[in-house]
Amino acid sequence: MRVNCTIIPNASKNEIISKDVSGWKIRIVAPPIDGKANKVLIEFLAEYFCCAKSCIQIIKGQNGRKKILDIQI
Repeated sequence: MRVNCTIIPNASKNEIISKDVSGWKIRIVAPPIDGKANKVLIEFLAEYFCCAKSCIQIIKGQNGRKKILDIQI
């Protein structure tokens, strides 16, 4: 499945704030430096979906807050 996400880094905890037609809003504890937020995002979603981290890929938006994720469950 493909998911449009808006990521909010430097949050107090990892959580999905909302899921709607325009996409998901996700808070991540890591800062957006050197790909740390992307790594934590993939780890968080892998735990959320109970799948391997390799099943989740960032298709677009490696360096931005808006991302398109491909999740293979």
